[in-house]
Amino acid sequence: MTQLPTYTLERLFNAPPRLVWRTWTEPDLLARWYGPGVETTIHQLDVKPGGLWLNEMRWGDNAFYQRMEFTEVDHPSRLVCLMSNSDADWNIIANPRVPNWPRVLVTTVVFEAQGDQTKMTLTWVPHEASDVEIECFANAISSMDQGWGEGMTLLGQLLEELAGAEASA
Repeated sequence: MTQLPTYTLERLFNAPPRLVWRTWTEPDLLARWYGPGVETTIHQLDVKPGGLWLNEMRWGDNAFYQRMEFTEVDHPSRLVCLMSNSDADWNIIANPRVPNWPRVLVTTVVFEAQGDQTKMTLTWVPHEASDVEIECFANAISSMDQGWGEGMTLLGQLLEELAGAEASA
């Protein structure tokens, strides 16, 4: 079996894993950093195996929908979901902007305590993808840090705010 291309993003945050976990599992916090530069609405976030995360991102008259199904939830250290583009009724569809993009990506997020900090590692791997989709994904890996990177900057700022609020409480 050929190894699938994998996108990996690592960040070190000045917050304990339980706080970083909250930013991925509480709708009001997730909406503040996910989808930088757009209005993000979390329509559903049921963080359990088989649970759904239904996400809408809007900018101007445009909308982009995502459907994620959690396959593994290990509080507070690991989340795994099948991430897909969807229509407004949450049916999985091809990416409307990149037709050869994989229809489903396995998204794994691991939170590891490192002293008072948390190392977060996110990986994206095509799931049940065609050769054309795998090639499209592989060719895009070098540019994926831009969108995820902007989100991670917002996530870091949110974590500083949360940690500060905890420290003063």
